[in-house]
Amino acid sequence: MRARSRPGRLFPMTLECYACSQSALPDLPVRERVWVMPGWRVAHDFNTSLPGWLILVPTRHVESLDELTADEADTLGLLLRQASIALKTVTGCRKTYVMMFAEKAGFTHVHFHVVPRMDDFPEDRVGPGVFGYLRETPLAEDRRDETAAEIRSAWPSD
Repeated sequence: MRARSRPGRLFPMTLECYACSQSALPDLPVRERVWVMPGWRVAHDFNTSLPGWLILVPTRHVESLDELTADEADTLGLLLRQASIALKTVTGCRKTYVMMFAEKAGFTHVHFHVVPRMDDFPEDRVGPGVFGYLRETPLAEDRRDETAAEIRSAWPSD
């Protein structure tokens, strides 16, 4: 049984957690480590047909925003900004959408979707319709690696 941590406490976790299992792997491909810093990892989503759909995930298991430490929350704000800058540079997107639900079994670990909002999105893919990109054939691993490497190269230093 795994334990999920909360500042100062441990809670048992009985379901397998995708984010924790990925973070525990010794040699992650670039698509799973677009950007890594203490407490956070940025990955390219594995289930999307849209290049540049990023996932920001804490490296320790948390299931609710209130479980983040003050430092983790501060870093989250910085990462959201940096991811948006890198996505604009690489994809030419107009802006980014940011979403967090963490409700599906195996995916209750807090994670933030940072999605490039392209000018040429069809009307049915604007706003919540962007999730339509999760119902199509996902990008191949090599395409995600290529996109992740481009985003990593464009990641701002501040």
